[in-house]
Amino acid sequence: MLHGLMMQTPLLISSLIQHADRHHPDGEIVSRRVEGDIHRTTYRELHRRARRLANALAALGTRPGDRVATLAWNGYRHMELYFAVSGSGAVLHTLNPRLIGEQIAWIVNHAEDTALFFDLTFLPIVEGIAPHCPQVRHWVAMIDRERMPAQSKVALLCYEDLVERASDHFDWPSFDENTASSMCYTSGTTGNPKGVLYSHRSTVLHSMGAALPDALNLSARDCILPVVPMFHVNAWGLPYVAPMVGAKIVFPGPALDGKSLYELFEAERVTCSAGVPTVWQGLLAHTEANNLRFSTMKRTVIGGSACPPSMLRLFQEKYGVQVLHAWGMTEMSPLGTVATFKEKHRDLPEEKRLALQFKQGRVIYGVDMKIVDASGQDLPWDGVAFGDLLVRGPWILREYFKQEGGSPLRTDADGRGLVPHRRRRHHRPRRLHADHRPLQGRDQVRRRVDQLDRDRERRGLAPGGGDGRLHRCAPSEVGRAAAAGGRAQAQCRGQQGRAAGALRRQGRQVAGARRRGVRRGDSAGRHRQDAQDPAARAVQGLPAADWLAVGAKPRALRARC
Repeated sequence: MLHGLMMQTPLLISSLIQHADRHHPDGEIVSRRVEGDIHRTTYRELHRRARRLANALAALGTRPGDRVATLAWNGYRHMELYFAVSGSGAVLHTLNPRLIGEQIAWIVNHAEDTALFFDLTFLPIVEGIAPHCPQVRHWVAMIDRERMPAQSKVALLCYEDLVERASDHFDWPSFDENTASSMCYTSGTTGNPKGVLYSHRSTVLHSMGAALPDALNLSARDCILPVVPMFHVNAWGLPYVAPMVGAKIVFPGPALDGKSLYELFEAERVTCSAGVPTVWQGLLAHTEANNLRFSTMKRTVIGGSACPPSMLRLFQEKYGVQVLHAWGMTEMSPLGTVATFKEKHRDLPEEKRLALQFKQGRVIYGVDMKIVDASGQDLPWDGVAFGDLLVRGPWILREYFKQEGGSPLRTDADGRGLVPHRRRRHHRPRRLHADHRPLQGRDQVRRRVDQLDRDRERRGLAPGGGDGRLHRCAPSEVGRAAAAGGRAQAQCRGQQGRAAGALRRQGRQVAGARRRGVRRGDSAGRHRQDAQDPAARAVQGLPAADWLAVGAKPRALRARC
């Protein structure tokens, strides 16, 4: 076979910030900090500090392949870590502070994190888990020296001290683009949380795909405000997309209530945002109550769960903000589909156009999908047949870190290799019609029931059983220690403004559904220390014949739009 004569340049995360520094040096990064003020910097300055931080990590003994964890809000320091850790060859591991302390400690140990960087909001969580995470050598508070805690149960390092003392001369190393770059754990599976290990190649390709006009349509003319947390699948890739295209990026920090978000939208002239429906409930409640309008906001990406039709209509018809309904998973980096129009939809009546937007769209380039029956045979895309949804692509999971829970692979019906299979709490992939509509909304109810159960566990209540009753349980030692961080976790979970009322109503609906006999699946599991060695091989793309069988699907993907 004749090969082309093109250069072989590795796709590395460090190239994103180098590109931004060279071609968009004055591009702004604006952050509302934990300290309460607004901080401003540029891509050139962020790149300089990221190089300093890379030197600081090396001085702490961080080696290529080491996992470096974060417990942090969306902000410029967190973004510096995105590039300093991965760019130097280590693996960035973003932790979800909304999990209970016992679960966070299990994940830290399973990932074998060697250092953990955290915002002071989460100091109580750190103090609760530190005695149970012996492999973590360094606990770094992401703050300056003046605001360091006077005393702590943990020996802390100061983030700003590390940055200021290090040199800004650092040459980003070149290595195989399939080298692991970052890691997120998903608890949406049977048994223990599963680690999803992304590569430099998968991350850069995902960023390219996300920026496409028929995806998120991002450019240097945009100002992006990711409300979705940077610990939630890397904020859907936006901290990578922004420097790639040279867009201004604004981080809301811990203030996620409607009033704070609206003020930031207007002050920074935000054009595009991204988040889950509950966040937008709080924002819209604030604008509705105060008769406000958006002066620059053009579009928002809504994912994580289905966007209510009433919310979509309100955004578009009253506020003139286009809603990009999207779907994906942690295992997909996460973007899989986005609801955008084709040329043939241009002259459709408004109601038919809205009907398309209520669904979560069609695949973007880089993702392939099909539906199969119980035996794995392909089904026709005729709007009538239904089956299980399979996906594949260069930014799709091949296997979980350390193969936690056993191999997720199964044989294709045609004998074409192995098919990765995500084991969901309800033990099987959801079944879909051929137009990718789920058969019923029960899985969404199950997901919300599981969320309520996790909240009950934080309060020392055992998950409700089939009888719908709560059972008091004795908190573990880690649970008791992490209870001191309840305030921080409550802030992380609860800053939704007037959306609280809507969430309570949703909770009552879920409770009613449960009483009617909706069974919940296995919980996240009793987390035990895994004695396996860490996976040493680099993350690779899926072979052409391999598919990931997913359990969480778009509400209504059109097979033939």
